[in-house]
Amino acid sequence: MVQTAPRPRAGDTVTSVGDRRAKGLSGNSVGLLGSAVIGISTVAPVYCLTSTLGPTVGQVGVQMPAVFLAGFLPMLLVAFAYRELNKAVPDCGTSFTWTVQAFGPRIGWMCGWGLVIATIIVLSNLAGVATSFFYLLLGQVTGSGTVADLDGNRLVHVLTCLAFIAVATAISYRGMTATKGVQYALVGLQLAVLAVFVTMALVKSRTGGLPGSIDFSWTWLNPFAVQSFAAFTAGLSLSIFMFWGWDACLTVNEETQGSAKTPGRAALISMVVLVGSYLLTAVAAQMFAGVGAEGTGLGNPDTADNVFAALADPVLGTALGVLLFIAVLASAAASLQTTFLPVARTVLAMSTYQALPPSFARIHPRFKSPGRATVAAGVATGVFYAVMSFLSENVLIDTIYALGLMICFYYSITAFACAWYFRHELRRSLRDALFKGVFPALGGVLLAAVFGKTLYDMWNPAYGSGSSVLGVGSVFVIGVGLLLLGVVLMLLMRRRSPAFFRGEVLTRSTPALVVEE
Repeated sequence: MVQTAPRPRAGDTVTSVGDRRAKGLSGNSVGLLGSAVIGISTVAPVYCLTSTLGPTVGQVGVQMPAVFLAGFLPMLLVAFAYRELNKAVPDCGTSFTWTVQAFGPRIGWMCGWGLVIATIIVLSNLAGVATSFFYLLLGQVTGSGTVADLDGNRLVHVLTCLAFIAVATAISYRGMTATKGVQYALVGLQLAVLAVFVTMALVKSRTGGLPGSIDFSWTWLNPFAVQSFAAFTAGLSLSIFMFWGWDACLTVNEETQGSAKTPGRAALISMVVLVGSYLLTAVAAQMFAGVGAEGTGLGNPDTADNVFAALADPVLGTALGVLLFIAVLASAAASLQTTFLPVARTVLAMSTYQALPPSFARIHPRFKSPGRATVAAGVATGVFYAVMSFLSENVLIDTIYALGLMICFYYSITAFACAWYFRHELRRSLRDALFKGVFPALGGVLLAAVFGKTLYDMWNPAYGSGSSVLGVGSVFVIGVGLLLLGVVLMLLMRRRSPAFFRGEVLTRSTPALVVEE
């Protein structure tokens, strides 16, 4: 007779299941809606759209909506992996914890490092974006070019960035209650402004007479119509970046009502809302402005880094155009605040399981948040951005380009971990075979392929800012260097915490303990 160990039910408070340990976080403080909002907010949809619509059109032209769908596919497949792993192991360490239990401590540690360093890069980038749009918005409201030009002052820019980081850190430090209140307002504002923009762009595009406007065609959704494979992979890389961050709702699983099921459902809801918003906005913007390289055309290189700044007044008018600037600022600010959640909770879990120094495992007694880990993430982000800004603007740009490498790295490992972790369950049913094996493995393969292609492209100095080190592209040097830095830190931690790396703290396991009677 075969017996399987019972799994915790949704909503149960688990002190210890196998090797997993409670962290002391505030349980049952986030519902399904709050969890989905966290996932959407971390992605920063309005900011992603304004900064990615132009470059994507530059690569694939009118096939931009098709590339957005193509980027959604691997993310959806990985989302299934996260959902299934969360059901079995609802731990705030997510990718770190799951890959340790699937592949062992070394691969798990590096997966956790990939998530942490990717998040630090994103946080610093979001702070910079929030600062730029803050001064751009002030310039629009006051009508003063001098105020808008303050963003060009490096010292003023960096000090303002540090102020944004400090505020976001303080809100995250105060726990999930403070986080939810801010996010409902900021995410609601983003989606409402996007809805208004899409509606007015579609209405105006159908009136005719607009320079560059084009009629909708179903061929826009055909990814095979992209002119070259190189252009497709470049556009796909941009598309994958646009979906990064939805897994933040999984990192608060120990604070969520129904921790085994709710976070996975929230992740899928976030993905659907995001892909819907992206497709509608892409189609509406393309119909209104076209893909030309002049004027308001989406292919104009002069406006590629901020498409909404060029389209705000033509689409919404002078009175409402400022709302688009507010929405971009709100998007960056909201994502800056919620992006602290995954990095702080990953560090908390790694510390709890002795993969990092124990001081990061401290929970604030009042706010029930990982206070020490949150502050450490804020300090690391501020130092990273300040150093990179004063070191070289090219280095800062290339660091952002290296982000895609980190994202594909830890997402693909997590997807493969799902298929391996559930390998003994895949023959039980068709559902188990698909959602625990085939879909996650396929998602892992797709992201691993993008990782390999990106790594190859990064070797060329022309990738990114055009800088090089000894003839090798600086993006490659930064991306690979950050991963190698993780290896060095892992070796140092192995000397300090040998028990974890011997597999004595968090062991490799399978979801069901099989006992023969």
